[in-house]
Amino acid sequence: MRHRNAGRKLNRTTSHRLMMLRNMVTSLFEHERIETTEAKAKEVRSLAERLITLGKRGDLHARRQALRIINSKKVAHKLFNEIAPRFTGRNGGYTHMFKTRNRPGDSAALAIIELLPIAGKEEKEKADKKPAKKKASEKKS
Repeated sequence: MRHRNAGRKLNRTTSHRLMMLRNMVTSLFEHERIETTEAKAKEVRSLAERLITLGKRGDLHARRQALRIINSKKVAHKLFNEIAPRFTGRNGGYTHMFKTRNRPGDSAALAIIELLPIAGKEEKEKADKKPAKKKASEKKS
């Protein structure tokens, strides 16, 4: 029975699985978008969300905790200085995953996982599309 055993085994040993997820989350933060199998993407998503939350905290202990998982100091610097500040007004849901196709060789379901774009850009684009409201004095005439 699998009581209290969360997560997927992905048909790998523990050390292989953990290292693979560390490499994938490092690549996700480096390129901000990766394509992988659906099951792996679901596992990477939870790890990435946790690391972005650490990045939002931003203190020394959070940096050290993130560096235990991220393989590159350069990518960790990007996480804390570029990626995490994007999501300051957001509580979770930092990634977007969508299914793309089946891989030709083994027909595995593939998915793309990516970080959400900068929140300010979306709001600015929406504001540009909205027509300007008329003032009360203009409505009367």
